[in-house]
Amino acid sequence: MAKQDYKKLELPAKYVPKKSEPYMCPEQKAYFYQILLAQKQELTSGNTDVLNTVRNAEVNENAGGGDEADNASQEQALTMNLRMSERDSKLLKKINAALDRLENDTFGYSIISGDEIGISRLLARPLATMTTEEQEEYEARNK
Repeated sequence: MAKQDYKKLELPAKYVPKKSEPYMCPEQKAYFYQILLAQKQELTSGNTDVLNTVRNAEVNENAGGGDEADNASQEQALTMNLRMSERDSKLLKKINAALDRLENDTFGYSIISGDEIGISRLLARPLATMTTEEQEEYEARNK
């Protein structure tokens, strides 16, 4: 039997993965694929806002306009935008890694043990790479 392509699978409007379904069946993979893709598109669409802010700051700096308070506010806004951009960049890498795991059939399985992460955990955190127990142990070791 041919493998169903989760990327082209159309899901019912209110579909949510259920524990009663076979784990990481095409429907579940399609569901998480669509969520991850939407998150990726949302992140990448915001990148132009950061670039525009940086460009505007450079233009204003080169023009030498504004008083000290304006310049400080602008610098603070620029720093905040750059931090958010860095955070988004890290998140984008995690999303791309999750999409890769979907592609190679390792999504939903722990990178440590290979055990099922579980639908409940993936619904709460689609980027999860470890079971709850493994995550707790990891966090306890790294306090």
